[in-house]
Amino acid sequence: MTSFETLPIAVIGAGPVGLAAAAHLIRRGLPVKVYEAGASVAANVRDWGHVRLFSPWEYNTDSAARDLLRAHGWQEPPGKAMPTGSDLYVKYLKPLAETPEMAAVIETGARVIAITRLGADKVVSKDRETKPFVLAISNNNGPARRDLARAVIDASGTWTAPNPLGAGGIPAAGEAEHADRIVYGIPDVLGRDRAIYGGKATLVVGAGHSAANVLLDLASLAQRDPGTSVVWATRGANLMRVYGGGRADQLPARGELGSRLKAIVDRGVVTLVAGFSATRVKSGSSHILVEGETANGMRELGPIDRIVVATGQRPDMNLTRELRLDLDPWLESSKALGPLIDPNLHSCGSVPPHGHRELAHPEPGFYTVGIKSYGRAPTFLMLTGYEQARSVVAAIAGDLAAADDIHLVLPETGVCSSNPIPDEAAASSGCCGGPAPANVDACCVSDADAKAEGKGGCGCGPVDVPVRKPSVKVAEPAGCC
Repeated sequence: MTSFETLPIAVIGAGPVGLAAAAHLIRRGLPVKVYEAGASVAANVRDWGHVRLFSPWEYNTDSAARDLLRAHGWQEPPGKAMPTGSDLYVKYLKPLAETPEMAAVIETGARVIAITRLGADKVVSKDRETKPFVLAISNNNGPARRDLARAVIDASGTWTAPNPLGAGGIPAAGEAEHADRIVYGIPDVLGRDRAIYGGKATLVVGAGHSAANVLLDLASLAQRDPGTSVVWATRGANLMRVYGGGRADQLPARGELGSRLKAIVDRGVVTLVAGFSATRVKSGSSHILVEGETANGMRELGPIDRIVVATGQRPDMNLTRELRLDLDPWLESSKALGPLIDPNLHSCGSVPPHGHRELAHPEPGFYTVGIKSYGRAPTFLMLTGYEQARSVVAAIAGDLAAADDIHLVLPETGVCSSNPIPDEAAASSGCCGGPAPANVDACCVSDADAKAEGKGGCGCGPVDVPVRKPSVKVAEPAGCC
């Protein structure tokens, strides 16, 4: 029988963070097996390949992956250029997967459908940490097989588990029945899907960067095809986050995305319906209608031809049902990350440095990394996932000094508040009452006032949300949030 120590570390998902984890394992000489459910690596990235990232190349590649690529003659893209999803795949992820070291350990078309311990469900405690992990693998070639692993890094992401249209977290009435009119995510409005949206009335639901990209594309399509109309529905009434910090954003393209979105709304190219919680989709004479709750009672939107649901994603909890996980009770993120990334409290975009200790679970040897570690929280950047992967791999290798030596500085959004403030104030300040004084280490006026009063944490948090404290000690971030 194969000894526990010689079993591979299983990496679930061959996206950017999963491949980074594999690169770090290879660098350390540890056996690794990468399982990718798609027909190629980075299948989810390819699904949004038409979208341009607002972060440049320097934020989107991993150090160990770069070293591996350079050893095979890779020419690194210009660091300040901003790739599309297709660029990321063609110029970075595909060449990385094709290096001999990577190609030998990646299996595509291999979906991990369940994880457990050999001979022990989640109830059994005796000798649990000495039992190998068992991964049930489906590859559409007969019954699922079972592979063993000494540790598991789950980098499977959340792209294939979108949130529903229904505002309460479950599908709206009629959502399933009208599935042929609804798409989730970021359709290629100006490319392969143009015929579907040209000359049609489209409702976009969501208030994040995905929704912003779809709305801008639809607005561009409407200029070319006057029959195209766009309605934008958001559950919240405060759009500060999606409009962003403008020139205060440390990622200029992210700030510009929000500014462009606000401009098309102000010009009437897009009809905004804020504070709308969808509850029902129903058929009209030849279109569909969407009912929802508002502060003034029920409202009906329509007639609509298509609905784009850009309300984020959630982690697949079925995969790890037989493992002992410690999750944040409402974000479903790693529990220690919850207070640091909770969108009820934070919008700055900066996250305190964190690594293997915050990403571990009561299940020894199991880690969640990448966007899945954030659960339902938004604003994840690939740079975060790369540092997560580096720290986790170092911990698995037993190099705790390197695993705990975590460095993570993320570009802030310039918007540090989830408090509702007047639209004109939001437009002028972008954050909690305006910029902080230059001689104060704070992100805005409210945060500066809080620090002057000796309060801990960020002064931008809403007063109606309970204070949340990390379950483990983490380094304090610079500035706010």
